[in-house]
Amino acid sequence: MEKFNSLSGVAAPLPMVNIDTDMIIPARFLKSIKRDGFGPSLFYTLRYDEQGKERPEFILNQAAYRKASILVTGTNFGCGSSREHAPWALDNFGIRCVIAPDFADIFYNNAFKNGMLLIRLPQEQIDLLTKDAENGANATFTVDLTAQEITRPDGGKIKFDIDPFKKHCLLNGLDDIGLTLQKDTKIGSYEEKMTVAQPWLSAVR
Repeated sequence: MEKFNSLSGVAAPLPMVNIDTDMIIPARFLKSIKRDGFGPSLFYTLRYDEQGKERPEFILNQAAYRKASILVTGTNFGCGSSREHAPWALDNFGIRCVIAPDFADIFYNNAFKNGMLLIRLPQEQIDLLTKDAENGANATFTVDLTAQEITRPDGGKIKFDIDPFKKHCLLNGLDDIGLTLQKDTKIGSYEEKMTVAQPWLSAVR
């Protein structure tokens, strides 16, 4: 998993509440278990019309936000089904940080396990960042995970809280597999002891 230390980029405002995972990526696009290729399907029904043409009014179709790496959005983001394709689609598009008042629990955990930083802030601070983000290409934020702060376009800073374990995993690029492999030496030692103590278990392999 790619490490997350700091991120500087354009922030796109999407002040909608209850954006569910089917809105993030519709079920009909869940045809692969690979983690890439989902970027074009992100927010499909919002981005495209019935003919598959871009809706010019949608924020990510506007020139200033086509390369946005941060999303400022509304409460209960990621509700609905537990599909892991939702954080994959966001990441494939280029969005590595989502800022909202709160998130659905399953989406929240899935996102961190896929190297994305999700930040919870009070609504009044979300409103400030949304207004900043409406400035288009000038809406550049810097998110510093180590310092746990967001630097706004005017230089102002907003602190955020994060679970220490999730922070550790992001800073070190550790997903569940990576965490397990950190114990590889102990796992190997245990297997060797078990092979001696209970050799019939090895014979079953």
